[in-house]
Amino acid sequence: MSRTLRSLLFIPGDSDKKLSKVAGCGADAVILDLEDAVAPANKLAARKRVADFVSTFDRNAPDAPELWVRINPLESGLAEADIAAMVPAQPHGIMQPKPNGPEDVARVSSLLDHMELAHGVRPGSIGIIPVATETAIAPFRLGEYASAGLARLRGLTWGAEDLAAALGATGNRGPDGEWLFTYRLVRSLTLMAAHAAGVPAIETLHADFRDEQGLLASSRQARGEGFSGRLAIHPAQVGPINEGFTPSDEEVSFARRVVAAFAAQPDAGTVGIDGKMFDIPHLKAARRTLAAAGET
Repeated sequence: MSRTLRSLLFIPGDSDKKLSKVAGCGADAVILDLEDAVAPANKLAARKRVADFVSTFDRNAPDAPELWVRINPLESGLAEADIAAMVPAQPHGIMQPKPNGPEDVARVSSLLDHMELAHGVRPGSIGIIPVATETAIAPFRLGEYASAGLARLRGLTWGAEDLAAALGATGNRGPDGEWLFTYRLVRSLTLMAAHAAGVPAIETLHADFRDEQGLLASSRQARGEGFSGRLAIHPAQVGPINEGFTPSDEEVSFARRVVAAFAAQPDAGTVGIDGKMFDIPHLKAARRTLAAAGET
């Protein structure tokens, strides 16, 4: 990715009204949805509408978001036509739903290879973010992304709703509103798999778009755990997500102190700050904090 994506906002691909608001939505990326948000009868029209939108969108406008497209699953029989329509428009990437594992992502990557070549699009320029946990087998395959050689891989995210459906579950949260164990497990495995593969880990949706304080708190917690950004289903969620995944002024200030302390002692494995000792993992964490704040 050309930048860290904190907020990735889903936009239904068949809604002219919502597409018209993309430019000012404030999200780092929008995901133009051809899958779950579009009724079967509207899918062909949505495909054309999204391709036209991506082709004509002013990407040089101030704060213009990246444009991603969630295609239909490979098993639907619609994915190849979705990709064929999108490649000439050159979105930043494809969000792939319901892969069983890296081999399904490789299939989409191969389709992109051929279609980029056919349309004169720069090879490898269109990325892929799989929703890597939506089938019963998929969580068992998460660790394989690290060695799959997927050059287009730009991140990993997870989903609970389709997984619950695949498992025949009646719900995925307990009475306290927290994820049940199966979904906490899958979330953690996705986080580790993304870092093992060297790509951003993207947190899943916070379903209640009216719960801005809960969204902010859980986004801060997710960033603390190692997630880089989060999916959003409503424009009202973009602000809390961006705030939650942006380091505070205090965090940035302290990270600068840690980096400066090690720079002043380049041969030291540990340094002292305010009476406490910090070692190389703290230096790496400080650098990540500065990178998340847009500093190098």
